[in-house]
Amino acid sequence: MPQDPRRCIMHLDLDAFFAAVEQRDKPSLRGRPVIVGGLGGRGVVATASYEARRFGARSAMPTIEARRRCPAGTAFLAGRYAAYRASSEVVMEILRGCSPLVEQVSVDEAYVDLGRPAGSLGWEDDVEAWCRELLGRITEATGGLTASVGLATTKMMAKLASEMDKPAGVTLVRPGEELEVLHALSVRAIPGIGPATASRLHGFGVDTVADLARMSEPDLVSIFGTAHGAALHRLARAEDERAVVVEREAKSISVEETFENDVSDRAALESELRRMSRGLAGRLERTGVFARTITVKARQHDFTTQTRSGTLPFATGDAAIILREGRRLLRSVDVTSGLRLLGLGVAGLTAHAQEELALETAYPLLGDAALPDAVGALEEDADGTTVVDDGDEAEVPRAVAGRMLPGWRTGQDVRHDEHGAGWVWGSGRGVVTVRFEGPRTVPGPVRSFAEGDPALHQAEPPDWRDPPP
Repeated sequence: MPQDPRRCIMHLDLDAFFAAVEQRDKPSLRGRPVIVGGLGGRGVVATASYEARRFGARSAMPTIEARRRCPAGTAFLAGRYAAYRASSEVVMEILRGCSPLVEQVSVDEAYVDLGRPAGSLGWEDDVEAWCRELLGRITEATGGLTASVGLATTKMMAKLASEMDKPAGVTLVRPGEELEVLHALSVRAIPGIGPATASRLHGFGVDTVADLARMSEPDLVSIFGTAHGAALHRLARAEDERAVVVEREAKSISVEETFENDVSDRAALESELRRMSRGLAGRLERTGVFARTITVKARQHDFTTQTRSGTLPFATGDAAIILREGRRLLRSVDVTSGLRLLGLGVAGLTAHAQEELALETAYPLLGDAALPDAVGALEEDADGTTVVDDGDEAEVPRAVAGRMLPGWRTGQDVRHDEHGAGWVWGSGRGVVTVRFEGPRTVPGPVRSFAEGDPALHQAEPPDWRDPPP
């Protein structure tokens, strides 16, 4: 069913964002295949540059598979999330100058309501020319990054449109064109249809959205249940009334580690929890919220996953309390066969905190037994509002208990007292190799140093707006 023709919603998606930032900041990588993500044996690709995608590399692929597919000379880099956030903030500020209704859904994508009176224009204007001018402004402001946009009368159609002409594309699905565009697509285009659901639909002769739209709502409900079946029936008809929401309330914050080797040493696992609790406390502080529920996620060597949750009688942002509860919950998990993944999360977020000591008369928190406890999973909301901590360490699989990866991560920003700014080209066997270059330089020289060289320091990401040296 066609949507309200007065709605004009844009979805903007930065192209191959992480890899594009790396190529901007590292001129020797421009035009070359670049993979950003976990570098260990169990690492996963976060972003593949378009040069790498030509060889079949893609997001969510195991890094080891990407290494098999990509040629020699492909750069495999750990993430630099401070650099990505800095570029993202510039883009989001530009979008907020276009409309008061901007819904940022991740570091590299957002919805913008452009329809009058909320936004700056409508379908009667030359929206395609306006979008191309906007993309030019973004490229200039970010030092060369590109984005793709889709415009439609609904959020779903706008997002689908933004994926149709990448990179740097502009795709419009005008009022009345929704069904023609949507029904030609695979059912996988519909949000909520993954491989398992698509396979099940295929058994009923459903491969395209047009096939899905021919199914009755009672049939879909009988197969998938009331909520999911009814949602599929609506979306197959392009019915999506979701508004662009300026504030997206985070329901939870979590961080997890995939280990290089299965870890059964409980002391080593608790050491990981200590690091995670500090990161979560920092994220809570930056967000200005406090949490009541603590969750530990443990994945065994055979991929069996357990979660343990406990709810405090007060909201906290204290790393020590988060760690204490995390340790208590981990004690109920059998780790003797080794964990391949450990996670720590907080939920029950609130803007107000109560001091623990003030509640001791009601809850004598001198022992674990006094704490309310519940066992269950910390689930992601269907609208994606679960927040995963985006610190560097969260994305890089690590080994523990004496098997740590080198302190110098490939792609990491560094500064040398004599040679200036650069980034880690590689490290190992007590040597770290650095390429000295930046966003506004030509490809720079490569030099090697002892890992403990006192003249070599970790550094903040370079600012692409700084004039060339």
